[in-house]
Amino acid sequence: MTPDDITALLSELFDEGLRNNSPESWQIEDGNSRLLLLLSEDQTWLRVLISIAPEQDAQPFLQQLLESNFDETQETRYALYQRVLWGVFQHNFATLTLEDLRQAIARLTQLQRKGLSDTFNRVAEDQIRQIIYAAKLQGQSLEATMKTLERFYHEGVMGEVSQSADQRNSVLAAWRYQLERLWNEVGNEG
Repeated sequence: MTPDDITALLSELFDEGLRNNSPESWQIEDGNSRLLLLLSEDQTWLRVLISIAPEQDAQPFLQQLLESNFDETQETRYALYQRVLWGVFQHNFATLTLEDLRQAIARLTQLQRKGLSDTFNRVAEDQIRQIIYAAKLQGQSLEATMKTLERFYHEGVMGEVSQSADQRNSVLAAWRYQLERLWNEVGNEG
């Protein structure tokens, strides 16, 4: 593969927004995301990066993001640099194929599209599992646990003060769905 091959692939994948800043770097900007491809000066390594979120938004989820690096992200990785959470792919340029690069860009784009939502959902599910575990330790049924959550919402312990009755009911329906979905998966052993 050559730098010209990279330019041709990027032109094919991205109609607009491609900037070839130099023979060793390319940049695609689309709204608030930025994809960068950086070829090392000696042309031995190619690094592809995509911005995902500001570092401050990612801070609460760093453990989960690192776990994702281990289990889920395949050859792409999460990384922090200059106060931004990035998706990163690095590869030896001599052995990189156009198909490998195409797949890496697709995976990075998918990480960017998901943002922090999957990580947030995983954290939320872990917290719901902890609530179920605590409720079961106290001998509560699913219905009793749901009534406790409803009471917390009505007393203002949970939820927002400015929530309308419809919003509160919607949130409680989501709680019920998650509790019912996970109740039998969580045992008294933790």
